[in-house]
Amino acid sequence: MKILIAPDSFKESLTALEVANAIETGFKKIFPQADYIKIPMADGGEGTVQSLVDATQGELIHLQVTAPLGNKTSAFFGLSGDKQTAFIEMAAASGLHLVPIVQRNPLYTTSYGTGELINAASNCGVKKVILGIGGSATNDGGVGMLQALGAKFLDVQGNEINLGGANLANIAKINLSHLNPKLQAVKFEVACDVNNPLCGENGASAVFGPQKGATPDMVKILDQALLHFAQIVQKELGLTIQDQAGSGAAGGMGGGLLLLPNVQLKAGVQIVMDAVHLSDYIQHADLVITGEGRMDGQSIHGKTPIGVSKSAKRFNKPVVAIVGCLRKDYDVVYDYGIDAVFPIIRQVDSLENILKSGRENLISTAENVARLWRIKE
Repeated sequence: MKILIAPDSFKESLTALEVANAIETGFKKIFPQADYIKIPMADGGEGTVQSLVDATQGELIHLQVTAPLGNKTSAFFGLSGDKQTAFIEMAAASGLHLVPIVQRNPLYTTSYGTGELINAASNCGVKKVILGIGGSATNDGGVGMLQALGAKFLDVQGNEINLGGANLANIAKINLSHLNPKLQAVKFEVACDVNNPLCGENGASAVFGPQKGATPDMVKILDQALLHFAQIVQKELGLTIQDQAGSGAAGGMGGGLLLLPNVQLKAGVQIVMDAVHLSDYIQHADLVITGEGRMDGQSIHGKTPIGVSKSAKRFNKPVVAIVGCLRKDYDVVYDYGIDAVFPIIRQVDSLENILKSGRENLISTAENVARLWRIKE
């Protein structure tokens, strides 16, 4: 029997590989002779780099970059085992967790550090960059990232604008002639799981600005700044980014990335599934096991288990989800290819203890799922 284990990470508890290992341990107690294939998964958010590094036998590269407030921070990117693909999480360099709550102000935060990660990856000679853009602290349209890559954004006096979302309102000229030339040979796949436009009531500033510290007045300033940026891009470069689906992702990073060559915005879980060739493994499996830390009604919107289950159903494979916990609206996932869901929490306890017990609870639940599967056999 071939069992494919393709879970996401359990946030704050276990990486996707650790989840897969625990599930395998539990199943082996009942099916010790089965053939287990473990493919760590992610959907483009936190943990994507680690999952792709694990799945491709790659490595993590650590370096110092510019944090959202302009200070230095330690960040990382992943390099695939064949050295041809770099895996980057925007949050590693420009994430909200890097800004203390009392200092969160998207008028000033910058995505410059993400550009430094891209530069470092391109210097490794990669042919592809897979970039996850969730969890950002910024609302600068990706301009900081572009500045790090060599783009020039000049004001009416011909001076480089300062970093931060508010300063996009000062852009008069854009010069891309100094972009890192290595980027011409790099294909970008951007994990983007929201379809928000750049500006307006459904745009980056209005929808995502408040969680990054923006007051209602700041939202208006930031929205106007992004609109101005889009207008200058149209005028100077002939590119229309304002209403592109996904251009409002990560404070407008989705839109800013469209100024680079060879960029494609895609669903994050699809990018990961393609990168690890998941369907090749699914078609030969007898059972597919997936999972995530919490399953609820939002899981159907681009999350890992649904991506895995949809792929599995193309080959008519049974799919079991083993998850950390459930919310009452989780049962919608049964309409999207998941056949059964099993939460792992065994008793009422503190969140701290539950997180610490993740591995043991996973092993126990996986063993019970295997016992049930043995009855079917």
